[in-house]
Amino acid sequence: MDFLRITSPHGHGPLSTAKVMQTVLLATLPGLAAMTWFFGPGTLINIIFGGLIALALEYAVMGIRQRDPLFYLRDYSVLVTSTLLCFALPPYAPWWLIVIGVASAVLLGKHVFGGLGYNPFNPAMVGYVVLLISFPLQMSSWAAPRGLGEVPGFTDALTALFFARDYDAVTMATPLDIMRQNTGLLMDDLYREATQFGQWAGVGWEWVNLAFLAGGVWLLYQRIFTWHGPVAMLAAIGLCAAAGFDGGSSNSGGSPVFHWLSGATMFGAFFIITDPVSSAVSNRGRLIFGALIGVLVYIIRVTGNYPDAVAFAVLILNFAAPLIDQYTQPATYGHDRSSE
Repeated sequence: MDFLRITSPHGHGPLSTAKVMQTVLLATLPGLAAMTWFFGPGTLINIIFGGLIALALEYAVMGIRQRDPLFYLRDYSVLVTSTLLCFALPPYAPWWLIVIGVASAVLLGKHVFGGLGYNPFNPAMVGYVVLLISFPLQMSSWAAPRGLGEVPGFTDALTALFFARDYDAVTMATPLDIMRQNTGLLMDDLYREATQFGQWAGVGWEWVNLAFLAGGVWLLYQRIFTWHGPVAMLAAIGLCAAAGFDGGSSNSGGSPVFHWLSGATMFGAFFIITDPVSSAVSNRGRLIFGALIGVLVYIIRVTGNYPDAVAFAVLILNFAAPLIDQYTQPATYGHDRSSE
């Protein structure tokens, strides 16, 4: 009698790749709702357009590789990649910026290494960094949030997407950028004089981060990932910010709450660093992985040239993930670490 020759990994329970990806997409809905409320429908339009580009690229690449394209489209992984990237883009980005970003994420971040499961770097962050380095002006053109400017409508969003030259948006510096450039104002004075600041962080940004936090907590409840990476990242950012806050002088980098609720902090903690392919795999490794990302995010935010540093910190630690795994993997049953 021939035995079945089945290799790992072995799937157990109701979860599959498609189910996990669908759950992640559902968890982004609170963040999408908050971004739409405060910045208008630009992010939604970007996600829809970027998703269509990503599906077309995935279909074409799988056809070239002589594999069934529909089989790979049904796992929703390419939609997760494009959606996460489009969340990080300014809401009213031109079509060509989205095409370049999605193509970089899907082709350079994923398929050049062999496809899903083989990519050493987070594909969405690969696409984001390519755009940020190549087109810094377009990537820094964030619309004014609700309360500080007029929120554009769907017609404005479509005009900005396809006819960028005919669209004149009201843009302003983000709170992280203002904090980084501050040289003479105390924190209390900065909060009073800069209209971009709300109660805890930036107007709109604080609620967007809380919405992504809610989605991330739901993913934890669904056991899509463990708590180790997100908690370690947020704790590291908080400790660094507390050490550098100094009571709110002009040299302060901002309070822990400011950093937790600014930029892409919660989005990065729950939707980016938890990528199971490009992050550390053991629980101890995830703690180290998340903590080092948090430290790098704070250092780059306060002393670097880029106000929000999640993408750079993630890609740097993607480099280090195999080394972290090497020293944090639990010992094989019946052996000790010294003998391995």
